[in-house]
This record gives sequence, C-alpha cells and structure tokens, in this order.
Amino acid sequence: METSTTEQTRLASRIDPALRIARVKLAVADLSRSADFYERVLGLPVISRDDETASLGFDDEDARLELSQIADPVTVTEPSTGLFHVAWLHPSRAALAETVRRVARSRWPFEGASDHGVSEALYLSDPDGLGIEIYADRPREQWERSPGGDGVRMYTMPLDLDDLLAQGPNEPADAMAPETVVGHVHLKVSDVPRATAFYRDALGFGVEAEMPQAAFLAAGGYHHHVGLNSWQSRGAGAPPESAPGLRGVHFALSGPAALEELERSLAGAPSLPAGTRGEDGAVRVSDPDGHRLTFS
Repeated sequence: METSTTEQTRLASRIDPALRIARVKLAVADLSRSADFYERVLGLPVISRDDETASLGFDDEDARLELSQIADPVTVTEPSTGLFHVAWLHPSRAALAETVRRVARSRWPFEGASDHGVSEALYLSDPDGLGIEIYADRPREQWERSPGGDGVRMYTMPLDLDDLLAQGPNEPADAMAPETVVGHVHLKVSDVPRATAFYRDALGFGVEAEMPQAAFLAAGGYHHHVGLNSWQSRGAGAPPESAPGLRGVHFALSGPAALEELERSLAGAPSLPAGTRGEDGAVRVSDPDGHRLTFS
C-alpha cells in the first residue's frame, strides 16, 4: 500500500487542530470475554464493570474504551460497512514493544506487521473479529511530504520487528503505558468519495492522503485521525445492530469556540447529515454510512 495526495485533491484542515479521539464505543457478543481480552492481552485496565457495560482506560474520569453487551448477538457473513480497526497509539517504540510482547505472551495471534513510513504498526483482531492496530509514530519531521509540502506519503513495507522488540524489556508490564491513546479509527464505507466529502466538507478534516478506494483525513496535519476504505464494503449496507461492532467515536475539541465552529461547518453543508446538540453540550452526528460521531 502506498498513499499520496495532490494539490488538486487536498483541502487543508479547518477543524480544531487540537482535536483528539477521547474514546471509542464497541458492542460485543460476550462482555466478560472481551473485557478480559482488552485488559489481559492488550493491556487496557478495566475501570468499572457491570453486567451490561465495561469501561477501560487509565483514569476513572477518562475511559478510552467502552464495551456494551449485545443481548442476542448475530454473526455477519455478508460484506458490510463498519469498523475496520481501532488504532492504539503508543507514546514510544519501547511502549509498543511491550504491548507486542504482552500479546505474544498471551498467545494471541497477530495478523500483520508493517512499516508505514509515518509509523510502525502491528495488527490483530479482538474476540469478535473487530480489528485492532497497535502502533507508534515516527517523529513528524521524518514524515515524507508531497512536493508541495502538504499531505503525507504512507506506504506498506516489512516491519523490522527484531529492532522494535529490542527497544523494550523482555518481560512486559501488565498494562499499556498510560499515555497510550486511540490515535485513529479506520472505517469501512460503501462509497469513499461520499464519505470523504462528509469528513472534509461538513466536519473540516483535511485530506492527508488518498489511494484507490481509500482516504486518510486528519486535523492539525496529523497523518490521519480517520481512515476510510471500501476494499471489502463497496456498495454495502450497515451491519445489524445485533452484530458486534462500532457504536461510536468520541472526539474531544479544545473548547466551546471550536465546538461552535464545528456546528457552523455542519450547518453550511445542507446536503449532508446535520449535527444535533445534546443536553450535555456535545454535538452528535452520523456519517453517510451511519457511523456515530460525538464532539465535545
């Protein structure tokens, strides 16, 4: 995989450059099984848990992952839109190496490993088959830019796993580094140009890179906060609510002014889904494929 962007297709980010992904919500078939996987294998501590939900993270007030139990789960066999992967950004190569060793120690299988130029990443799936990326960024000054200086060049090359593992201890800690966050979400969509138009024109994300049937968008010049692809989902519909999958992505902005600017941007795109302001002050909107997004 190699991505590039051009002056004609890229639009600089208008959304708050301080945007970050605060948390992700997933619905799962077996809450106990999934909570155990995310805590024991991935290293994300359980903060609270009841019969129907679990919150995981490093701070009682700042859950990074929310899991909910599906009453009567079903398995989806047809192509559908939904989650491609949740990507956990580690603060250093050493922290990433620890997570790799923790997963390996648990005998959980990896499905891939790549050097993307801007980052080093490994891939696996949770007990419901929902995709996970664990990665560490290279310093921004090392990212390859387009000739005009905009956008980023990303590619897929073999990962030097031996060099990565040499950065961390042989015996990993039981938990991820507390600075680990959701760096990006990658979504399966039915129509990449339509989804790109929503994230670019309605929300104000900048298009950082594009490739056939995929686009990568971000705030503040990051390589991507949102990935979109139709490799397995072109023309497909959404999975049923009774199937495990993504139930929401919560983005945090820098303050009220940034949230008001986002509302104005949504109001200025009448042909695209409108956002609604909840009693909690957050703005909620669904993208053209029904992925639920919250901004606060």
